[in-house]
Amino acid sequence: MQHAGDLALARLAQLLDELRTIDGRVERKPGIFCHRGRAFLHFYEDPSGLFADVKLNGFTFERRCVIASDQRQRLVIAVSKALA
Repeated sequence: MQHAGDLALARLAQLLDELRTIDGRVERKPGIFCHRGRAFLHFYEDPSGLFADVKLNGFTFERRCVIASDQRQRLVIAVSKALA
C-alpha cells in the first residue's frame, strides 16, 4: 500500500472537507492529520481500494476501508467521538 496520491485524495474530497471541520486535529499535509502533535489519520490506496489508518484509541492505528459513502460517514463519526 502507498499513501494516497492527489487523484485518490480528490476522490475523498467530501470526506476530507468533513474531517477538516472537526476540532482537535491539524492537517499537516493534504490528507495527513495529527492530534496533539502526533500522527492521527492518513489515507492509503492500493488496487483493492482506499483506506484510512486512524488512531481512534490514541495509541494504535486501525485500518478502515473508505470506498463506500457509508464507510466514510462512519469514519467521520468515529473521529468526532475520538476527538471529543
